[in-house]
Amino acid sequence: MKRNKYQLIMMILCMLPLLVMAQISDSLQRKIFLNGGVNFRDIGGYPTKDGKTVKWGKIYRGAELANLTLTDIAELEKRKVHNILDFRGPSEVEAAPDKLPKNAILISLPAGSETVGDKMQMLKMMTSSKNADSLLLPFYANTEPFEKRYKPMFQALLNSNSDSALLFHCSAGKDRTGIAAALILTVLGVDEKKVMEDYLASDYYRQSDNLRMKKMLVNMYKMDENVVDGIMGTRSQYLQATFNAIITQYGSMDSFFKTAMGLKKKDIKKLKKMYTS
Repeated sequence: MKRNKYQLIMMILCMLPLLVMAQISDSLQRKIFLNGGVNFRDIGGYPTKDGKTVKWGKIYRGAELANLTLTDIAELEKRKVHNILDFRGPSEVEAAPDKLPKNAILISLPAGSETVGDKMQMLKMMTSSKNADSLLLPFYANTEPFEKRYKPMFQALLNSNSDSALLFHCSAGKDRTGIAAALILTVLGVDEKKVMEDYLASDYYRQSDNLRMKKMLVNMYKMDENVVDGIMGTRSQYLQATFNAIITQYGSMDSFFKTAMGLKKKDIKKLKKMYTS
């Protein structure tokens, strides 16, 4: 028994470098290198269940755009980013307004984030929490704002020009944005495992920022390191809580896309034609 346990531990340790190398290799294609941007990446390249691949250069995800440089903006313009969807609430937007590429259309989708951005309130919640699950599991399982937040996202995708790209983001680019990416990849037919991998990859793309924030929160506010890790990072059970809540409320993902997202069969067919090849 002890031997089997030791072998399992050694196998996991041996796999870790492979997992890191896979993320590094993937980021060479997927990551958008912006001087003032964090967690910016292309969600193209994922295989679908029907043998196709999500198109590159059509859909991007990221964190806030407030710190973009002129070079960053030029990069987004080069990539023909036209529609930009912002999931942040009014306080977040006021504190860090987006810097937009020329002729880009900004679509504000703050549903469920109306009270997000009050730093003192957020800090109080974080410092008083014994674990991250108590904060994030209820957030991910709350489907109430999904229709107002994500239905317009799918409409923007359907209405996008064939020669333009769409970018969606929140503040950190991992929670509201992570759910958005998961819904898009799911409707395009990407396997659940790949959908989860895309969600969890935020830990890799946000690594340096998470370490910086962790140091500040632990040193200045004496927060528990495990709580900080949970809040700043991603965990499979968080996104799974979203899917579980959707299934519980709507019966199936197909019913959710039809009922809450307003997507008819012809719409899903069009999305697949537009964004997979």
